Amino acid sequence: MMIDFQAYKKKYAYLLYILIFGIWMLFFDSNSLLSHIKLNREIESLRRQKEFLQKEIVKDRKAIKEISTDEGREKFGRENYYFKKENEDIFIIEYDTIK
Repeated sequence: MMIDFQAYKKKYAYLLYILIFGIWMLFFDSNSLLSHIKLNREIESLRRQKEFLQKEIVKDRKAIKEISTDEGREKFGRENYYFKKENEDIFIIEYDTIK
């Protein structure tokens, strides 16, 4: 009976060690699978943010280029600050949002 227990113990000891090692690597190690999943999500979020900010940079460069001309500055001042020439009248039309 003792021989069978020793053989059983020896046979499954490696399996137990591999199982413990696998659990350790999945959950408790600093390079665990869970931390990799978390870092991959963060990388994807940062990539989306980078794409958004690159699009914003393109829009801002276009706006800067547009404002750098005299006509662009005049248009910007008229639209945003209601600037007008001496002999002009400005009529602001507000649309009713309730339908």
